[in-house]
Amino acid sequence: MASKPSIPQGTRDFSPAEVSKRQYIIQTIKSNFEKFGFQPIETPSFENSDTLMGKYGEEGDRLIFKILNSGNFFFNKNKIELPESIESLQVNSAETIDLNQRIELNKFTGKISEKALRYDLTVPFARYVVQHQNEIEFPFKRYQIQPVWRADRPQRGRYREFFQCDADVVGSKSLWQEVELVQLYDAVFTSLGLEGVTIKINNRKILSGIAEVIGASDKLIDFTVALDKLDKIGEDGVKKEMIEKGISEEALVKVQPLFSFSGTFADKINQLSTLLASSEEGMKGVEELKFICDNVATLGLSTATLDLDVTLARGLNYYTGAIFEVAAPKTVSMGSIGGGGRYDDLTGIFGLKNMSGVGISFGLDRIYLVVEELQLFPETVAATSKALFINYGDAEALYASKAIQKLRQENIKVELYPDNVKVGKQFQYADKRLIPFAVIAGEQEIAANSYSLKNLVTGEQVSVDFEGLKNALL
Repeated sequence: MASKPSIPQGTRDFSPAEVSKRQYIIQTIKSNFEKFGFQPIETPSFENSDTLMGKYGEEGDRLIFKILNSGNFFFNKNKIELPESIESLQVNSAETIDLNQRIELNKFTGKISEKALRYDLTVPFARYVVQHQNEIEFPFKRYQIQPVWRADRPQRGRYREFFQCDADVVGSKSLWQEVELVQLYDAVFTSLGLEGVTIKINNRKILSGIAEVIGASDKLIDFTVALDKLDKIGEDGVKKEMIEKGISEEALVKVQPLFSFSGTFADKINQLSTLLASSEEGMKGVEELKFICDNVATLGLSTATLDLDVTLARGLNYYTGAIFEVAAPKTVSMGSIGGGGRYDDLTGIFGLKNMSGVGISFGLDRIYLVVEELQLFPETVAATSKALFINYGDAEALYASKAIQKLRQENIKVELYPDNVKVGKQFQYADKRLIPFAVIAGEQEIAANSYSLKNLVTGEQVSVDFEGLKNALL
């Protein structure tokens, strides 16, 4: 008995209507990218494992899909041996893996897998910049819209295969780039009619300064990873995780003001200035945020709001300055719909030092869900034809095809029903496809060099010449 067709968990098929709506969002993002001077590139779906591993922190590395090398390693003991230290471990084992076992496991993984599906577009972009540095004019403004893969637990708005839409600038340390990226977020969401989004901003230097002030500089990554979970696990949960990671109770007392930051952007800047007065690194972050905020305020935003969120600490290892995250309008229950930040030396991991960059990403799938829930897709976004020509036979089909050919030259989406079957079946087909018009071209219409145009929504039918047909379908 044949197995029931299915797709892997965390992946999706898309219907014509869904693809049309997704393309509308992508085209909106793409046109704004180009309006801001960004150029498109593409990179392979999979990279060498050493290009990706170690760039996203321990949590990120675990979510990378590795591609098994060709060969029957598990069936031929002469090809590869499983190290004794990890021989007893199960794939889904809850037991703790010690450092030696992890090293052995990584070595073993390296023998059976040398390639991996890309986890994001930023690290492949850094690799691209280093590899093509002699062909690129800096500062280099690039955008990239391609799928990525993560071995994550699927849930609403989170998938294992999804598109990212990224815009990055490398080769400039100017904070005007951050100002422009805030404007770009605002422009895209305004174009989509998605009003009321909040662009949250923080700075990694501020997080480093806080860690320094509370005496936990050596725990910066643990501190930021825990702090980033505030929305998910709450204040008590964050404190509990920090203590488990070795951050002292005394340090938590000093960090307490972070959990109750409030007021305007300027108010928060003043509070941070007081908290970080003894940290040179922290104060530098405050000055950078103030520059961005002041200039965005002067230039103005159309529909978005810029907000300082001092708990924003995206868990990636490569951000060194500004950190961005975009929250959907409060009327919709959804996680972040965009994010990004400044990375001063991302290309350094591939041998090109002092190449500063900053970039943002749009979460296509989550944006789709938000736009759909708020019913913001225009009626013109449809994957269907404007009119169906009814087929009465070969002579009539030829007459219809001549009109169809000219209409398509005018970029009007029309089609001919391919078979000469009962007219009722053809009308039913148009109805199910949500095609709004039917064009009747029978013997009478051919004799009069005309067409009968029927509105399938209202039922109204009129006789028109070709110009009248064209104008009605434009």
